[in-house]
Amino acid sequence: MIKNSTFSIGELAREFDITTRSIRFYEDQGLLSPTRNGQTRIYNKKDKVRLKLILRGKRLGFTLAETGRLFELYDVDKSSTSQLNTIKSLIADKQAALRQQLNDIEVVMLELSALEKRCEDSHKRINRNNNQNKNK
Repeated sequence: MIKNSTFSIGELAREFDITTRSIRFYEDQGLLSPTRNGQTRIYNKKDKVRLKLILRGKRLGFTLAETGRLFELYDVDKSSTSQLNTIKSLIADKQAALRQQLNDIEVVMLELSALEKRCEDSHKRINRNNNQNKNK
């Protein structure tokens, strides 16, 4: 079975479960460059792979600008040495940011737990006082 070498915007949208508007946005950002037949966009295998990488990058927390930078590096250096070094640097930066977010979340969770405990203690104290006033 021969696979399609070109794709419509609708086919890519269905395959990747995204909107055609998203695909056009990625095109506007310079990340995809379909050919045109009149008003019809025609995407090739390279565009399909790039779309897959864009979505993977988004899922991993990379910005579209970072993804675009990687695409530019790859287009200039097909050996991928500089691209790999850049990816490693981006990964290290992303890991550091996520570690910081995790630490921040842990601190907030501790603060929320302490606040919850204070609320529970206050609630118990109010109930005790109300019960004592009823018994008088």
